[in-house]
Amino acid sequence: MPTKTLAPTEYQTFAAFLQKQCGIVLGDNKQYLVRSRLSPLMKSFQVASLSELVKQSMRPEQGKLRMAVIEAMTTNETFWFRDNYPYQLLSEQLLPELAKLGRPIRIWSSACSSGQEPYSMAMIAQETRQKRPGMLMSGIDIVATDLSTQILDQAKAAEYDELALTRGLSPERRKQFFQPSAKGMKVKDEVRRMVNFRQLNLLDSYALLGKFDIIFCRNVLIYFSAEDKGKILRQFAAALNPGGYLVLGASESLAGLSDQFEMLRFPEGIIHRKR
Repeated sequence: MPTKTLAPTEYQTFAAFLQKQCGIVLGDNKQYLVRSRLSPLMKSFQVASLSELVKQSMRPEQGKLRMAVIEAMTTNETFWFRDNYPYQLLSEQLLPELAKLGRPIRIWSSACSSGQEPYSMAMIAQETRQKRPGMLMSGIDIVATDLSTQILDQAKAAEYDELALTRGLSPERRKQFFQPSAKGMKVKDEVRRMVNFRQLNLLDSYALLGKFDIIFCRNVLIYFSAEDKGKILRQFAAALNPGGYLVLGASESLAGLSDQFEMLRFPEGIIHRKR
């Protein structure tokens, strides 16, 4: 029977490797997470034990296995219109303000997972156009990135099963923005075309992405060390246009991590603006 446990030293070595590769900090009590995420790979890569799988993934010549391991460890659940308030702010505050600039508005979904976040943004833009004709005439460019090429392929396909469709999506939006597909429902082309997906490690350079007016990085920084959080936030600040906005998760804070942003309080919730 395959062995699905790691010795403490093996776990610590793997945790250090994962942090170096993609910044994810496992901590001392996440053996169960490694086991649940990586055990399915043992069969597909024909490896007899979790220990051997982890050892092989750290070898330079095992590029395919290494990427599979990293993708398995960094794939997180996501929802449509998660927490709602960032999308309310996007619709009622940010898009009307930025539309006055008279140029395309650029938004970055920096850890887009299977696509729910950037497609939610695109739906908000479509609804805004319907409510306020002519306001977004200059256009909106949504860039969505993730570390995992596998999850990006799912996002580009834009097909979702019934379970995924129940997580945060109203019946009205489902009817307006989706069409039936073999898997369940597929995002309509006019929404899909608004999003440009690209592979990116948040610890790498963002220079090729250009400048943005809004960056969403929600429920992501919690997985990084304080040092890596600081690096990512500095790079976010450099990637934002003057006065650009950073939207974090509901429980995330910049306290002690960055002085390049000011916190703004709205009735709907809190966001941060580049100083």
